[in-house]
Amino acid sequence: MKSQVQAAEGALSAVDGARRRGRGSVSNPTGRFEPLARSLMDDGWESVADLPPFKTDVVVEKPKSIISRNSSPDLEFDRSINPYRGCEHGCIYCFARPTHAYMGLSPGLDFETRLFVKEGAETLLERELSAPNYQPRMIAIGTNTDPYQPIERERKIMRRLLHVLAEARHPVGIVTKSALVLRDLDLLAPMAAQGLAKVALSITTLDPKLARQMEPRASTPAKRLDALRTLVQAGVPAMVMTAPMIPALNDHEMEQILEQAAEAGATEAGYILLRLPLELRDLFREWLLEHYPGKLRHILSLIQSTRNGKDYDARFGIRHTGEGAYAELMAKRFHVACQRLGLNRKRRSLRVDLFKAPIREGAQMSLF
Repeated sequence: MKSQVQAAEGALSAVDGARRRGRGSVSNPTGRFEPLARSLMDDGWESVADLPPFKTDVVVEKPKSIISRNSSPDLEFDRSINPYRGCEHGCIYCFARPTHAYMGLSPGLDFETRLFVKEGAETLLERELSAPNYQPRMIAIGTNTDPYQPIERERKIMRRLLHVLAEARHPVGIVTKSALVLRDLDLLAPMAAQGLAKVALSITTLDPKLARQMEPRASTPAKRLDALRTLVQAGVPAMVMTAPMIPALNDHEMEQILEQAAEAGATEAGYILLRLPLELRDLFREWLLEHYPGKLRHILSLIQSTRNGKDYDARFGIRHTGEGAYAELMAKRFHVACQRLGLNRKRRSLRVDLFKAPIREGAQMSLF
């Protein structure tokens, strides 16, 4: 453990606090596919002090397809859409951070500040839904990066996707940390009335200070609970995701989060144990060293006790919940709390029998 903590202290180069104000990551390490590693250092000319704060930079991406497919046996969906690459919410624990390395960028501050917008996503979706061999099943949105992150207020990619899904009467499941989801109640409520939509609010902590540190630009915990309550009142099935649970940091809040979510009207719940793939393991260590140095050794020890002595175990069926005594205790606590609160008594399935393929512009209409 000593060598690991020492590695955390020296592996990454922290960016000045003023430059990363309102961001989650402490540093901006080079992506793993880059031929050269870059590190920030003062050469004596005080040039580092003159660097500007990190600002959100947006790049328009033109993908060839929009629906991603997976065959993972431990996921409840086989297709998903991610309107954006990168996420301005800045959650330090986000397991999607390492994907920014595929773009030649850093999983650190680049992930939060250099975003890719999939313009024309709704047109691609129409095309893919209208394919002759398309078979409808629930499309999950928000499983990688949040579709309702701040940039959505301006770009409205998610809203345009919902318009297409609503017209096609196609089922959709949404995961978000943002109260911005309420903007689209005019679309979600009618879809939910037909059994076509449900929303999961991810609530990691009820402590506003901890939330600000872990997920600096996401909606506050109170606003997420309010959003959950409003969704339920509008007839939209809502569940709560206590994810991720971080040993010795926020896992003690699990029962209280579930209680408040149930009180707000949630009928389903889920949880995920912290995942630390690839570069995320060093980014999270560095974040702990800055914010909770006294807990660093204990937290890492507990995480490794659930991952067969490693920082992460990517095996299907294990990656989300871990294994071992601590992981089993967490699973038992979750199960007991859900039983007591009446959560997960019935899992809501979305309908696929109402689907009507979109008629693309210029396409020939059916005679029948």
